[in-house]
Amino acid sequence: MAEEKTGRRERKKQQSRAEILAAAVQNFAEKGYNKTSIADIMETADLGTGTFYNYFSSKEEILQCLLGRLVVQVDDALRENRAAGRSQLELLAIACQITAAFLDENRFVLPLFLSAPTSPVPEQPQGKVPAPGFKPVYMDIIVAGQRNGEIRTDIPADLIAEMFHSIFQAAAFSKLKLSFQENVALKTRLLLDGIRNPGKN
Repeated sequence: MAEEKTGRRERKKQQSRAEILAAAVQNFAEKGYNKTSIADIMETADLGTGTFYNYFSSKEEILQCLLGRLVVQVDDALRENRAAGRSQLELLAIACQITAAFLDENRFVLPLFLSAPTSPVPEQPQGKVPAPGFKPVYMDIIVAGQRNGEIRTDIPADLIAEMFHSIFQAAAFSKLKLSFQENVALKTRLLLDGIRNPGKN
């Protein structure tokens, strides 16, 4: 009986947390991150304002959780495509495509994404997702591509990973008449062509 009560309590906590996240996304999309207050989020979630701090320490932590969702999406897609035998260059293109689509739909997350490219913050308690570091995601693929001869080795892997991260910043501030995702896709194609090992068929 006690275990059943604990299970119900835990499910209720997870539900409340999900409702707060959904309310935050709605408010950020409608009002913008800076103009959204914690009170706005909790009113949309139909929960008391003080309840917010049972789940999150700040609005920025919500952004970290949303970026954590992106990490999960990218990881899942990469795992599936590795199993399908995709090349490392194809995996880089897939990672960029998924990231661009997520950031385009959640533009309020973009500043945090651009400011935290290298490593995650320490793991959070109660299953909270840390802000991801995206450079390691690309580093793993690039190093594997250099090892198997797909990617040129005369350029350091960490520099290439940094260039991939810079694609999103350049697209975000671009004045060209291209959508964000189109801009990222074209820049990704150019970068992939530039790092491709010309000796690899």
